[in-house]
Amino acid sequence: MTDTTTGKISGDELARLVAAGQIDTIVTAVCDMQGRLIGKRVTGQFFVDHCRDHGTHLCTYLLGTDMEMNTPDGFALMNWESGYGDFLNRPDWDTLRVIPWLEKTALVLGDLVDESTGELVAVAPRTILRRQIERAGALGLRPMMASELEFYLLRDTYEEAAAKGWSDLRPWGWYNEDYQLLQATKAEPIYRQFRNLMTRADVPIEFSKGEAAPGQHEVNIHYGDALESADRAAIYKHGAKEIAHQNGCAITFMAKPDHGWTGSSSHVHMSLWDPAGTTNLFANSSAPAEMSATMRHFLGGLLAGSHELSLLIASNINSYKRYAVASWAPVNIVWARDNRTCGFRIVGSGSSLRIEDRLPGGDANPYLAYAAMLAAGLHGIEHEIEPSAEFHGNAYEASDVPHVPRAMYEAIEAFRHSDIARKAFGADVAAHYLNMGEVEQRAYDMAVTDWERRRYFERG
Repeated sequence: MTDTTTGKISGDELARLVAAGQIDTIVTAVCDMQGRLIGKRVTGQFFVDHCRDHGTHLCTYLLGTDMEMNTPDGFALMNWESGYGDFLNRPDWDTLRVIPWLEKTALVLGDLVDESTGELVAVAPRTILRRQIERAGALGLRPMMASELEFYLLRDTYEEAAAKGWSDLRPWGWYNEDYQLLQATKAEPIYRQFRNLMTRADVPIEFSKGEAAPGQHEVNIHYGDALESADRAAIYKHGAKEIAHQNGCAITFMAKPDHGWTGSSSHVHMSLWDPAGTTNLFANSSAPAEMSATMRHFLGGLLAGSHELSLLIASNINSYKRYAVASWAPVNIVWARDNRTCGFRIVGSGSSLRIEDRLPGGDANPYLAYAAMLAAGLHGIEHEIEPSAEFHGNAYEASDVPHVPRAMYEAIEAFRHSDIARKAFGADVAAHYLNMGEVEQRAYDMAVTDWERRRYFERG
């Protein structure tokens, strides 16, 4: 393959590259509920001849499993009674790209559809985000979003970490490396691959930097349309793990890998534009703080709805371990301009004016998190919800304000009673993801941890 064949390509170009022997494998992928890319590797010529126009099949159970790929009860659309048939993974040709860290490989993301009807599968994460983008479009709004992804780089491989029970892991570095160039230089050969290989794959990276703990790093992905941005985040998280594996190490996007480590975030920047993508509808130079009515109401919706939709933003038990006072992760749902203690931070001006949502962790499923943010914000626009007054000072000390759920069980109960969730996503989709949360909570409640043994084995 020539160095010029990088990034996104067309279906016709794929066929030419396959015929020339420059591509021999196509990865067909979708995102599951846990935020992982799942799918198949297809031989190049077979894909061109048989899958290009039709797609590939995936078992329905893939949207009804837990993190361990068990098949728990409670999912109405996929269960033993239904026989676990197939969904069709229909390629989205706008996502087709060459993957430079895998030899002669291209990747195409798809949408899951019911093959008999051709309709999108409602509970698929990418469908859920699509529906909120369509909802925004009906209001004449074009959501633009971007992710900042934090992670830990570890000297252990994934296999070595598993062999020692994921304890005594060795971060790549030994002191806080926030903005520390010397510390980051030690792993720069790997970080350089993350930046440059992702950019060649049309996942444009703006910069990387050290974060607030040993071995913790961040990359900023350039903003784009909401669906494109979520695709980029999903590809980055998957591809960075592959690149780390190729370099004999591991990275983790866990929200809180260790109780003594700083949590990893996935801050999301968002704004709403006109349909042509030429005017930022958040900005109004003559309004107080430059915030248009559209921005105020969107922010009001985020403040009003984020607590009850947090199950889609923070979908794992571990997600809630990150929310702690003075930890750089928010605990209170308040807003301010350029204040990192708040759940929502207003940054930029003019065409760059935007809202930074600081609630998601590195473990967030980008499709679900983006969809929840849009659902809350559009609820605010539709109901003209005004935001609370700007918070001034240390938001960790705020009182009498909405807070981030302190644990997953609190998020589950808030989602269970959420009118916003049922109206935005539909009752069936809301029930599906409520069951996802309950399955995760039950698994955690039944587990016996090292903490319990240390605390109670002798003294209890």
